[in-house]
Amino acid sequence: MFSGIIEVKSKIIHTQKKDSSLVIEVQRPASFDDIKVGDSIALNGICLTVEKFDAQTIQFTIGFETLKITNWSELDLVKLPVNLERSLRFGDRIHGHMVTGHVDAMVSLKDKVYKGECLILKLKVPKKLEAFIWNKGSVTLNGVSLTVNNFNSGVLEVCLIPETLRQTNLESYEQSDLLTLEIDNFSRAIYRYFETHENNKINIENVKEPHL
Repeated sequence: MFSGIIEVKSKIIHTQKKDSSLVIEVQRPASFDDIKVGDSIALNGICLTVEKFDAQTIQFTIGFETLKITNWSELDLVKLPVNLERSLRFGDRIHGHMVTGHVDAMVSLKDKVYKGECLILKLKVPKKLEAFIWNKGSVTLNGVSLTVNNFNSGVLEVCLIPETLRQTNLESYEQSDLLTLEIDNFSRAIYRYFETHENNKINIENVKEPHL
């Protein structure tokens, strides 16, 4: 589980294609001084497991299901910096929202416009995910927790403040580039509940106040 607040940008320095997976080595940030084998780390919003590490690198395997959703190639992964976040610890403050690291889709960047020191991104969302997104709700793009500024006709608009631009790789993306998208898991749960309980709706007129 993650918060969507990126700790650091890094880069992928080596890849190795397997039959149905991809092994990658990421440059280890100096601040990641407490990791161990089996830890979960989000890379561009995707939860990956630390397989081994040394003073310079961390190794992960990107599995078949993740490759199917992202369609990442070795070239895709090495051309841009990647966002990294270690998993949450109980007792820490949560500054973003609850992020699972299970990406739903790739979304295309339609437009980027600077507004003073901020950057507005507009992205096309797949039709199947439109029901889970609304104005002022939360989404995760490349692992970054963001508030929906506007959502209309399948186009998602978010605003990146200067700190987000400094700390993440989102400013590196250009028109038609693809970013990972994870919808808010709470919206998924609400949608699923009403989808499976449409015949169990509460009639408010039959709800009585409790006797105190």
